[in-house]
Amino acid sequence: MDGTTTLTVRYFAAASASADCEQEVLTVPAAPTVGHVTAAVLAAHPGLEALLALCSVLADGRLLRDPDAPLDGATTVDVLPPFAGG
Repeated sequence: MDGTTTLTVRYFAAASASADCEQEVLTVPAAPTVGHVTAAVLAAHPGLEALLALCSVLADGRLLRDPDAPLDGATTVDVLPPFAGG
């Protein structure tokens, strides 16, 4: 599949409950950005839209806030909703 890559997306707490899974593999464009990942997550789980807007996104442990931020070869993306007290 030229032009695409796969990433493991891990969901935590309320995101996991809303996605009804703890992790999955999603296909995204080659050289993906945070925006590509969030679009793929929403395509798979439209009910996550409101929560996803509040979530932190980490790519191989690096916090990325800008939707245009490249993942720079990351293979795992974590979706973390806000937690009580933090």
